[in-house]
Parts: sequence; C-alpha cells; structure tokens
Amino acid sequence: MEYRIIGSSDLKVSALCLGTMTFGEQNTEADAHSQLDYAVSQGVNFIDTAEMYPVAPRAETVHRTETYIGNWLKRQPRDKLVIATKIAGPARGFSWIRGGPRVNREHIHAAIEGSLKRLQTDYVDLYQIHWPDRYVPMFGATSYDATQEREATAVAEQLHALGELVKTGKVRHIGLSNETPWGVMEFVRCAEQLGLPRIVSIQNAYSLLNRTFEAGLAEVCHHSQVGLLSYSPLAFGWLTGKYLADPRAHGRITLFPGFGQRYNKTNVPAATKEYVRIAQEAGLTPATLALAFARTRRFTGSVILGATTLQQLEENLDSAEVTLTEETLAAIETTHQHYPNPAP
Repeated sequence: MEYRIIGSSDLKVSALCLGTMTFGEQNTEADAHSQLDYAVSQGVNFIDTAEMYPVAPRAETVHRTETYIGNWLKRQPRDKLVIATKIAGPARGFSWIRGGPRVNREHIHAAIEGSLKRLQTDYVDLYQIHWPDRYVPMFGATSYDATQEREATAVAEQLHALGELVKTGKVRHIGLSNETPWGVMEFVRCAEQLGLPRIVSIQNAYSLLNRTFEAGLAEVCHHSQVGLLSYSPLAFGWLTGKYLADPRAHGRITLFPGFGQRYNKTNVPAATKEYVRIAQEAGLTPATLALAFARTRRFTGSVILGATTLQQLEENLDSAEVTLTEETLAAIETTHQHYPNPAP
C-alpha cells in the first residue's frame, strides 16, 4: 500500500481509504467490523465517515455508522489510524440532525461533540464540512443559479469555530466536501487573512464518469496545497459493469434510486460499456480499472472506496498494486473525449 501526505497537512494516509456509508443500512455492525479489520490488515490506515451516515439517510438510522466505527475503534491503536468525519450542512431536509443542520459556531461545536462521543475518541484527524452552508449546485446539478442564493454562515465564522476545535485538540486538520473553486479559494483566503487553520483537503466525486474536478478545482487545489479525497470512484457501482448486464442488479442505484440521480444520465450506459471493454482488453476487472485510474491521478490524495461484501472489498483493495499502461490510458482518454463527464 502506498502512503501519501494530504495537502499541506502532516496526515500520512493510505492511497485507498475505507468509506463507511453502508455501515448501518446495507451492512450490519458485524459486517462493518469485518471490513474494518480486513482493510487495516491490508495496509489501510484511513477511514472516512460522517455524522449523517448511513446512506440513504433516515431518522431511524442517522449516526449509526459512527457508532459502529466507535465500537471497533476503542479496541484499536488510535495513533495508527487516521479518522475523518463530516458535519452535515443545510438544504437537504435533514430535520432529524440538530433540528435542521447548519454550519455555524453553535452547530459545529454540537456536531463534533456528538461525533467524538459516537466514535469513542478524543479527537478526529480530519473534520470536513460535508457540503457548503451556502447554496451551490451539487449532487448532479451543474449550473449555478444566483436566484437560488440563501442566507448562509460566513466562511470566516465557520473558520473561527473550526479553529476553536483545532486549538482545543478535538480536531487535527480541517477540510471541505462537495465544494467549488470559489469555495476553496474563499476558505484559503480567509484563513490567510485571519490567521486561522487552512483547509488541507476536499472530498469531491471523481471517477471515469465524472472528471469535472480536472477543470477549475485541479488548478485551485494545486496552488492552494489542498488534496483531493475522491469519492464514488465506481460511480455508485456503474463502473463495475453490473448494471449493463442487469439494470435491476442489487446495489445502491436500485435500492435508493432517488439518491443516485447524477447517474441517471443519457450517456452513462454507453460510456460505461466502453470502460468495461477497455478493462477487459487490459486483463483487468472493470472495478480495478476505475480504481487504479482514480488512484494514479497526480492530484489525488486518497481514493475513498466502499463495499457491501468482503469479496468486493478484497477486489477493490487489490487495485492498490495496479498501474495502467500507456495504451490503456490512451484508450481511456479516447472514450473520455467521446463521452465527456456523462455523470457530473
């Protein structure tokens, strides 16, 4: 397993990170602990979660993922692991999270206390804003609409509160998720201007079907020393090829159709078919091709992968040793030019 430093931080993390959003919905606590044990045995030291998990989010299951991880984490050597979690933002109707989540001082302090208690730890290594407090187009929406602007907590206020967590030792580093180039630049500008902690990471979707990060965000993050933690590298299972063979195949797309809307786009099946073909010609599984591609991009800090079975997790982690040939990369680029970002 390769290890990398995330952004401008001192966090040395495995190039593959264990995502946990299935824990508590598709996976039992026993399943979760088995996945955690196996991932660590294969060199994974980076675990990502969130206060709103599992997915699909429901009042009946909210916070369950952090609780499962905490019951496992209390038996582990804490200093050998990098634990990341996230505070939920507004605008998704989660009234069961703090009566309607916001990213202001009151909510930030309440959210971290809840996460620390559930995770059974005194600190988290990386604390992320799951999505912005302000309006931004996200989760499949691609066009900014100024008429959708709403009242939001100023970035400076968010940074002041996060800085308090860093000062007390409850949080080591801070990061963003589902952010835009303007958001990254504003967080960096405010941190420099006010002498507050800098963001070190951004957790955004990145896969063969969604390479939009490569435009404005790649440049901004390069100059700002912000590392990408890429999520959905398998595009909700599309890049395994299983939905080509059976559109009703068991998975998040069929279990939670309203949660994978960004993949309900015209060119997703056609592009996926080409990537599956490229994988087969390279002697790789489609999932291995997709994960190896995301892992080997110059701007990638770590690839967040998730699985519902140990067999899937084993295949995914095996991709850590795969390097794609120039011929395979050229074939990927040809397909990307023909089907650019079908699931942004």
